[in-house]
Amino acid sequence: LINRLLEPDSGDVFVEGAPTRAWEPIRLRRRIGYVLQDVGLFPHMTVAGNIGVVPRLEGWSEERVSARVEELLDLIGLDRKTFAARWPDELSGGQRQRVGVARALAVDPPILLMDEPFGALDPITRVELHQEFARIQARVRKTVVLVTHDMREAFALATRVGVLDAGQLIAWDTPEQLAASTD
Repeated sequence: LINRLLEPDSGDVFVEGAPTRAWEPIRLRRRIGYVLQDVGLFPHMTVAGNIGVVPRLEGWSEERVSARVEELLDLIGLDRKTFAARWPDELSGGQRQRVGVARALAVDPPILLMDEPFGALDPITRVELHQEFARIQARVRKTVVLVTHDMREAFALATRVGVLDAGQLIAWDTPEQLAASTD
């Protein structure tokens, strides 16, 4: 609904103060970064190519793309000299997920949609990436919509948690208030 792949049955979904129906769909989708469970890196592109794909689609100069790729590699904690020219299959799961976050942030979108972004990782890497994501979020300060089935993950990362049941929003509150609920 947020990226207008589906239209709401009723009511409106607002992005940056405008209903999603008022947005041109491609323009809306390019204002949103995506981080997926399986990351979805392009196997035929290097790490730098993957991070720079949307800026190139937006018509950025190669100098600007290169500078942004270096900035984001620094942000996600991957050495630019070591990782920029690597291929996705040369990365660990945690490294691929970091590159996915960098790609999602490449054009500095105001919103990130994250669909089970840590679900395929082992428990130790998952906890490490939760900490890394919290550090990155504190620096970039984005609106993040994180979909997860793991309530511990939601409570660890969120400032507000929505609970869905059979397609209905049944709770929306802070992690502390939801944890204290007897329902």
